[in-house]
Amino acid sequence: MEIKPCKLIFWDFDGVIKDSVEVKTHAFEYLFPDGDADFLRKVRMHHEANGGMSRFDKIPLYLHWSGQPIDENQIEKYLLKFSEKVVEGVIHAPWVPGAREYLLSNWISCYYVLLTATPQEEIIRILRHLGISHCFREVYGSPINKREVVSKVLKKHNIKSSEALLIGDSEVDLFAAETNFVPFLLRSTVLNKNLQEVYMGPQFENFENE
Repeated sequence: MEIKPCKLIFWDFDGVIKDSVEVKTHAFEYLFPDGDADFLRKVRMHHEANGGMSRFDKIPLYLHWSGQPIDENQIEKYLLKFSEKVVEGVIHAPWVPGAREYLLSNWISCYYVLLTATPQEEIIRILRHLGISHCFREVYGSPINKREVVSKVLKKHNIKSSEALLIGDSEVDLFAAETNFVPFLLRSTVLNKNLQEVYMGPQFENFENE
């Protein structure tokens, strides 16, 4: 796999820079300690199949599945518990091999934009703690529509779709790229095997050979 020179690269975070998708899976399970095996399996499968979907959408859904009341106070309480669990977990999650080194070595030569379902304030804290916040000229966290942000950023900088690249690991990332005619690079993982089978474009496992 070779990342060809381009003017702008859109980066996803979980599963592309940090192997942290599992961190969030465990955090969702942590929210429902009394959930039975079938319920927790349903939550896990949904989360892993919808990597680019925001927790702001997932938590009300999972509360509904659990039969709990859904109101603003309840959702806010669960969001706070989830955030506390996730920040620490993501910071200590393993890097995708070579990702940190690649970012630190190449951010000056290309305009990097981060797109993530992680809330804005939370991802800023994580990036600063990891020492890579300076690598990204723009950071877009949840609430976010990746497709709309990609379009907006391209127009703002007058960059053609063919001059950009989106690196992601989910169907949401692929959709954001394809609907804006931006080339897509898929990071293949054990969690997105179904996507690997239907996506015929370039795929990679890590950045160590870059």
